[in-house]
Amino acid sequence: MTPRTMLLRPVLRTCVSAVRRLSVRGAGWQAARRGVPARPRLGVPALSPVCAQNNSTYRPPILLSAAAFFLFSKLVEDEDEGLTTAEENIIYHLKKAKLSIMKGEMEEAEELLHKTLRLAHECKSKRAITYTYDLMANLAFLRGEYDKAEKLFKTTLVYMMDEGVKQDDNSFIEISLKLSSIYASLNQKELAVAGFQFCIMSLDEKIEEEKDLSEEIRTAEDKTNTRLLLGLCLDSYARYLVANSQLLHAQTMYEKALQICREEQGELHPQTVTLLSDLAAVLEAQGRFDEAYTYIKQALDTAQKTEHPNQHVILGNMATLLLHQDHLVDAEQIFKEALIKAEEKKDLGSISYIQDGLLELSRRKKNEEQNH
Repeated sequence: MTPRTMLLRPVLRTCVSAVRRLSVRGAGWQAARRGVPARPRLGVPALSPVCAQNNSTYRPPILLSAAAFFLFSKLVEDEDEGLTTAEENIIYHLKKAKLSIMKGEMEEAEELLHKTLRLAHECKSKRAITYTYDLMANLAFLRGEYDKAEKLFKTTLVYMMDEGVKQDDNSFIEISLKLSSIYASLNQKELAVAGFQFCIMSLDEKIEEEKDLSEEIRTAEDKTNTRLLLGLCLDSYARYLVANSQLLHAQTMYEKALQICREEQGELHPQTVTLLSDLAAVLEAQGRFDEAYTYIKQALDTAQKTEHPNQHVILGNMATLLLHQDHLVDAEQIFKEALIKAEEKKDLGSISYIQDGLLELSRRKKNEEQNH
């Protein structure tokens, strides 16, 4: 264990002690987390000089996973175990609740989960209780109810530890990451940073310890999932650092996340494209325009080749970069192309961002004409 990790873990233990005192008894990266859609970058890039002053608020990633899935998966998936009627009823309600969340029917999902929780307590199934709490926490997280989500995630961790889940388990770290994102969104910086660093260092240590283990002890799929979860943690921490204007540190995190994504998911993966664009935005914000252009060009080429769903975002980012370099003709052409695609997607955030870029471009063209 590294000295830095030793400093961080007492913070986690303090958090865990607080969790236990609550005692509430009633309540990209895709491959690493079942059922989690890759998070697109919506509207504006991670940071650009135009929007830097308005980008100080950390926006947590959209996470719809259930970290406790693995605690309950055998009960859900193994038909040979012989489920009781009560267990079948719980599974039915859980699946309905997950479907409601995916369809955006949040009120219905919450009602279903409260009913499921009562059934799980009646059945005295700790796995079902844990999984239900985790889904309830995710639902609150998605709705921006961060105080509620924090309490529910902490309760989930208590049940997980009671089930014997270790603190370096991927499911435990994933919830720790969500808590870090909540603390970041609530501007509780010390807890946020400690949480992000705990997740990253724990996974770094785990990867190092397991790299030479045989397939019988740790499968290649498990090792890949751990690396992908590390990539997600690096990505999330990078966005926090950007929101707090720590651009060089954010750049390092993005570079590490990009390396993992390339190695584990390939050059053509949508998350690779997103990370290339984000890294370009951070370099752009530092005034390193040539380096930024290299990355945004890679992102755009791959996005066009693979029909990436967020080509309009990447086009907007490239146009903004060209605008800052005073390549007005090229910037205008790409802004217009981005606007057409954004309107086709009905992405209001991106449309507004691109229109602002076109207004700025028009202003600069007028200034040039007046100066001549």
